[in-house]
Amino acid sequence: MTTSPSEPFDPPSPAAAPVDRDARPQYVLPLVVHLEKADPPARTDALETSARAVLTLLADPRASGDGEWAELVHAWEDARIRKVVRRARGGEWRKTGELPGITVTGEHAEVRVFPPVPLDGWPKELAKLQVSGTELSDPQDVVLAAPGEGLPVLWLNPELEMSAGKTMAQTGHAAQLAWWRLDEAQRKEWAESGFALAVRTAEPARWSELSDGRLPLVHDAGFTEIAPGPTVAVEGGTRYCPTPRLRRP
Repeated sequence: MTTSPSEPFDPPSPAAAPVDRDARPQYVLPLVVHLEKADPPARTDALETSARAVLTLLADPRASGDGEWAELVHAWEDARIRKVVRRARGGEWRKTGELPGITVTGEHAEVRVFPPVPLDGWPKELAKLQVSGTELSDPQDVVLAAPGEGLPVLWLNPELEMSAGKTMAQTGHAAQLAWWRLDEAQRKEWAESGFALAVRTAEPARWSELSDGRLPLVHDAGFTEIAPGPTVAVEGGTRYCPTPRLRRP
């Protein structure tokens, strides 16, 4: 299965109606994962790091107010929200560091996020990077621990099989849904933690509860890889990101 660009989705914000957003100039948020053949990151580490990268850009002073990226971020959020994950290694990865952006690290994963670019106007250093080939897995001998106490959790739909790159875009979407629901004080507190969060795959028996409409939910348009439908449910934490939750504190 190859990685595909994430499909646009409609933000639950007071922006224009979907038909109006379709008519506006379209932008995409580029994310690049550092992926060396001999030492790739674990899948869950990459998914969590991708989500944190999106949040880190949204929290950056350059992305709001009079910041140098603010106009681009506003135009991106005012149209369809698109994210594309590409991979880079060796010299390609080093060259991405010469462009304006932010590198976010996980346990081993490295993801660089860039300010939005026009859908058909990618910088040449990023346009030449591959979208396919981001297949990642978690070590077979590692059982993922329960999410840390008080952390928000991005729950993946267990019924879906998505490439790592597409799933990274989906967790980025989910983190953005959570961000939109927080006030400034809550955002600041979460940012000071380094945007602590967890990504886990829900148990099949519990997914129906997580996706019943009480939690923020990412819906994919279904143009690539999967059929239309929900992909990630966002369950808030008790220490950070106090969005709706189903678990007991």
